[in-house]
Amino acid sequence: MSDLFIFDKTYSVLGKALDISEKRNSLITSNIANMDTIGYKPRDLDFKETLKLQMEKESGCLYRTHQKHFKNDIAFEISGKIRENEGGEYDLDPVNIDTEMTKLAENNITYRTTVEMLLRKMTILKQAIAEGAR
Repeated sequence: MSDLFIFDKTYSVLGKALDISEKRNSLITSNIANMDTIGYKPRDLDFKETLKLQMEKESGCLYRTHQKHFKNDIAFEISGKIRENEGGEYDLDPVNIDTEMTKLAENNITYRTTVEMLLRKMTILKQAIAEGAR
């Protein structure tokens, strides 16, 4: 369906951006949850770099995460460089809550903006369909 002329690359980019935002949100909340864990190294995902890598990949590539999963799973692999904090081995406070909350707010804004862009694209398509029906 994405091969139709109505659906341009924008839908693909927005879908992948939502997937990356979800993955980054998971990493950040994991950092916050493990804030008091000794030896834990906070992880993060560079949104722009990961989106660029995803767009360079062949679009529509499906993968299986486990051999017992059904074939042709609809999940897309999010591969990017997950960075870890370079704190020392005995760093007792590796997670800075202020930094993580800032990252969480930034990611939330990115996610909400992407959803708004997707809604606007859908509105344009809906209006085009309504005009065509007249």
